[in-house]
Amino acid sequence: MFKFIARRFVNYLVLVFIATSLAYILGSLTLDPRARYEGRNPPISEASLHASLQERNADPSTPVLTRYGHWINGVVHGDFGMQIVGDTQVSTEIKRRAGVSLRLLLLGTVFGAVGGVLVGVLGAVRQRKPVDVGSTVASYVLLASPTVVVIVVVQTIFVWIYHKGGPLIPATGEYNSNLHGLEFWTDRAKRLIMPTMVLALFGISFFSRYQRSAMLDVLGSDFLRTARAKGLTRQRALFKHGVRTALIPIVTFFAYSFGLLLTGATFTEKLFGWHGMGEYLINSVQSHDVNAVAAVACFTAVLVLFSGLLSDILYAALDPRVRSSRS
Repeated sequence: MFKFIARRFVNYLVLVFIATSLAYILGSLTLDPRARYEGRNPPISEASLHASLQERNADPSTPVLTRYGHWINGVVHGDFGMQIVGDTQVSTEIKRRAGVSLRLLLLGTVFGAVGGVLVGVLGAVRQRKPVDVGSTVASYVLLASPTVVVIVVVQTIFVWIYHKGGPLIPATGEYNSNLHGLEFWTDRAKRLIMPTMVLALFGISFFSRYQRSAMLDVLGSDFLRTARAKGLTRQRALFKHGVRTALIPIVTFFAYSFGLLLTGATFTEKLFGWHGMGEYLINSVQSHDVNAVAAVACFTAVLVLFSGLLSDILYAALDPRVRSSRS
C-alpha cells in the first residue's frame, strides 16, 4: 500500500510540474505586462519600463523559455517572483491568501459532501417519495442557478431573519479590524456562515445526485439480498454494506472536488469580499501578472495532488480488495 501511494505521489508531482510550467508559458504568451504601465500620465520612459519589467522577469522582449528557466529556478527555492504592480513578492501574497481560501474550501467541501451523501442515500431509499422528489427538484434548481443568484438569495434570507429579531450576520468581508479579542473571533466565525453555506449548497446538489444514483445501483445488488438472508435487518444491511459500497465511486469525486473547488469559489470570494486565491486569480489576469497567474495554477495543482492522494487512501479504506491487491 505504501509503495502504491509513493508511486502515485511521484506521478502527481510530475503532473504538478507540467501544469505549472504550461500555465507560466501560456500566461507569458497571452498576457501583456506592458499594458499595466502604458497610458499613465506622466508617461513612463521606455528605459524605466524596460528596467521594471526586467526586474520582474516579465519583459516580452526576453524569450519566453529564458524567462521560464529563470522563473522555475526561483520556484524551486520557494520564490515565485515579484508582482507586476508594487514591490510585493508573489509568494508572500500566496501565503496570506491561501489560508483564507482553504478555510472556506475545507468547510464548504466537508459540509457539502456530508450533506450530499445523506440527501442522496435518503432519496434512493425513499425513491419517488416526497423527500426524493423534493431533493431532486431543489438540487436541479440550485445546479441551474448562477452563483450570483444563490448568493443574493442567501443574503436576502439572512437579512429577513435579522429583521425578524434574529442575529446579525455580516454579509461581506473576512473580518472587522476594529474588533479585538473574543469579539473579533466571534465576528470572524459569523462571517464564515454565508459563504460556507453557498459552497455547501452547491456541494450538496452535486454529491446528492451522484450518491443517489450509486445507492440505487446497490439496492438491487445480490450481496445486499444475501446480507438480508443471513438475518440482518434492512436498515443494518443498508448502512453496513449498502452505503459503504455506494460511497466507493463517490470518493474520487469528493477528493478532487476539494482541489478543483478553488475556481468555483472565485465568484463567492469576490462577491462576499473575501481576499482569497479566487479573487487573486481574477486580479492577476486583469493586471497581466504572469508570475501571479502561474503561482495560482501551481497552488491549484498542489491541491489536486493532495486530493488525488486522499482519493487513493479513501478508496483503499472502503474497498478491501484494493488493500489486498496493493499490500
